[in-house]
Amino acid sequence: MVNKISAVIITLNEEKNIGRCLSSLQGVADEIIVVDSGSTDDTQHIAMQYGAQFIVQPWQGYGKQKNIAAEKAKYEFILSLDADEALSEQLRSTLIAIKNQPMADAYQFNRLTNYCGQWIRHCGWYPDKKIRLWRKGMASWTTPRIHETIKLAGGVNAKPIQGDLLHYTYYTIAEHIAVANKYTTLVAQEYADRGKKPTLIKLFLSPIFGFLRDYFLRLGLLDGYYGFVICLVAAFSTFLKYAKLKQLLQEEK
Repeated sequence: MVNKISAVIITLNEEKNIGRCLSSLQGVADEIIVVDSGSTDDTQHIAMQYGAQFIVQPWQGYGKQKNIAAEKAKYEFILSLDADEALSEQLRSTLIAIKNQPMADAYQFNRLTNYCGQWIRHCGWYPDKKIRLWRKGMASWTTPRIHETIKLAGGVNAKPIQGDLLHYTYYTIAEHIAVANKYTTLVAQEYADRGKKPTLIKLFLSPIFGFLRDYFLRLGLLDGYYGFVICLVAAFSTFLKYAKLKQLLQEEK
């Protein structure tokens, strides 16, 4: 008996990415569910061209939105992707084999990121291990303000499998900086909620140590110019989240 896969994706104005994602699912997913939080571009039209079930759902946060999408799935296995991700050919082949002969209740594979047209294999960005395929009921997304992760049911272990999940992240450096600005604001708010304090060491030394770690120890220098940019933006983001946290705490006084 061939097991079936439900692919679930959350979207908001993803017309430049969604077609590539859905195309890679052809022949792998037995149903595709797109849960959209109010796109005003061509996302819905593209999704429906690929036969996806398109559901409009007001934004609930990353983890909650992904859990809502997973709840809509009707088949045995759930494959959860972001709109800017796509299956590599090797990963497609591996998933098809799993449908014919499942070996576990959850699966983990590496994510390879494309930054401004270049594949990044260092900087701490690869291998970026992700659990994205699981048997229904065996996992769910956590629901923090940002950086949601998969929580497996008790006793379930994720089996590593072959093939990369391709992540088309930033098309320009400006886009990267804009997202870093948005996310550091969310992180600062989360830190404030948890009572975390922006010590001088965190504010001034963490960005420096972070850059040295990513660029030298994690070999970001081997990714050339964009490796340098990635490590520098990451270091500045570390500074920003603590600087914003400091400002938030001052405003609360």
